[in-house]
Amino acid sequence: MAIGVICGLFAALISTMGGLSLGYQTTSAVAMGVPMAIAGGGYCVLLALGWFQIGTVGPMAAYWAVCFPLARLIHEVAMATTFDYDTILREPLWSFLLFQAMLSVGFAIGFLWLHERLMPRWLLRIEVHNPFATALLDRYSAHANTMLRRKEERTANKEKPSSRS
Repeated sequence: MAIGVICGLFAALISTMGGLSLGYQTTSAVAMGVPMAIAGGGYCVLLALGWFQIGTVGPMAAYWAVCFPLARLIHEVAMATTFDYDTILREPLWSFLLFQAMLSVGFAIGFLWLHERLMPRWLLRIEVHNPFATALLDRYSAHANTMLRRKEERTANKEKPSSRS
């Protein structure tokens, strides 16, 4: 859900930098932040239920290839209806959704990077009263142990003398 707050603040910041009104800033922040918060929360639920593996980009990129364009479409519709625009989109719907899906790959990589750095810290805070947090924290710990073991194996393989010499 933090991703919704970040996206909402980013939308408000961009609107502020563009010199737009407070109403436009607020509408843009809410229209972008709420769908992204719902999508981010959905990702966390699916991750906790084991539908996604920790650290995998492919399934998450597919998830955001659907959610990010939908969030952007909701943003565009909200802005058009709030401010009485004549048209909702300036380009065809399929073109808009395809472009947003292409942008979502970069968003997904950034989301993964932030999620894997912030989420374990949050889980440590709430694991006492949340069994899903405990289970997800255990999965993060197992993933970290696997990554550490692989790194140690690579380091050990580099330090071995070659058998050919």
